[in-house]
Order: sequence, then structure tokens, then C-alpha cells
Amino acid sequence: RDRLRTARVDFRDAAGLREACAGAVGLIHLAGILIESRKTSYGEANVETTRAAIAAARESNVPKLVLVSAIGADARSANPYWRSKGGAESLVRESGIDYTIVRCPLLLGCDGAGDRALAREVAAKIVPLPGGGANLEQPLDARDLSDGLLNAALSRACARGLVLDAVGSESLPLRELVKRGARLRKTYPIILPVPIELLRAILALRTRLFGPGFSPEVIEVMLADTKLDPVPAATALGIALRPLDETLAQSL
Repeated sequence: RDRLRTARVDFRDAAGLREACAGAVGLIHLAGILIESRKTSYGEANVETTRAAIAAARESNVPKLVLVSAIGADARSANPYWRSKGGAESLVRESGIDYTIVRCPLLLGCDGAGDRALAREVAAKIVPLPGGGANLEQPLDARDLSDGLLNAALSRACARGLVLDAVGSESLPLRELVKRGARLRKTYPIILPVPIELLRAILALRTRLFGPGFSPEVIEVMLADTKLDPVPAATALGIALRPLDETLAQSL
């Protein structure tokens, strides 16, 4: 506790960020959004906050910057979410500061949006899933991510200059993830397939009528398959991945 200090600073307050970063051995930047709103855009939340974090780290002589990004990040992507995440990564790589970039999939075990969605699905009698939940998920335990981020931030040499896809130990269809969670809760939801093209059309109409929010681009991100080798990132970050069932038990 004697090393703990909390500071609440607007990312546009350069002087406040410099003061908050003074004396730090590392900076973990994990700001960002998946769903835009009228108040916050991908460019502001995913890119401009990263630009501010880099400036604060550079001006405060922070030796290591760790960026939490997303699986699929690509500055040339047609999808605005992935494009913004790729843009943030480019800023970090070009910053001149030692860095580690950690791309994440669905996170569980932290009372986040993924946990709350899974809990609702497990508890429901009927669960509508786009495409019947055939898309592959490879959820990562948030505690494993936290351990890896701390290792990278506290050691300048840990995963220096690497872009890592940090994924969980198992890849499985979303519908199987829901069923597996249901078995832990002893519930028996019925999966109701929702046609993906119909959902996209509805969301496109919603976006045209009401502006930023749940959009076809968000669905594209959510339905992207994730099936990657978990070993390289876990090894580079010095973490041992928890079994999926342990993560689900924590999540639910």
C-alpha cells in the first residue's frame, strides 16, 4: 500500500498525465471502446488516448509502455474498430519507447461486459445467438492478462518490442461456451439461431436512424473466429494459463 497512489486525470490534461506518470517504471494503457456513442468515438477512445499516453510516458521518462489492443487490430482494416486499434498500435511502435503490445480476445473472470453477457445467456431459457453461435471464441482469463501485463510493465526486457496475441487455452464455438457455462450453473438454455444478414440489416437501420451505437461493424468484430496458439504469448509474458472451466467458474 505504501507504493499505491490513485490519480484521476482527463486524458486531455497533459500536465496532469505527466504528474501522474512521474517516477513510474512502466505504463499500461488499456483504454478503449468496442461500441461508439454520441459522446465517444473510436478515434478518440482508441487512438487519441494512446497518443496522450505516449506523450505522458515520453515526457515523464517512463521506460516501458504496454498497450492492450484487440485480436484483429489492423490499421488498414475496413472495419473502423480494428482500424482504430491498429492505428493505436502504430503510434506505440513509432513512439521510440520500449513497448509491448498485447492483443486480447473475449475476456472473462473480471465482472466485465463478457461476464455479464455470459451470465445472462446461461440464465435464460432461450438464448438468441447470431448464426447459432458457430463463431469460435478463445476467452482469456482477465487474471492471466493482468499478470502478463504487470510482468511486461515491470521489466523493460519482458516481451520488449513484441506484438502478442494473448488468448486462452481453448478455442470453441460460442454456443459450446454458453452450454459449458450452463452446465456449471445446472441450467439448460435453448440456443435460437438468428440469421446474421438479418441482424446486420436491422443494425444498419438502427445506426442510420439513431446514430452511433450497436452497429454491423460491432457484430463483425464479435463474430470473428479466434483460434490461435496460446503458447507464444503466454511464454513471452511469463504466465501460466488457467483452464477454461476455472475461468468460467470465476466468471459466473
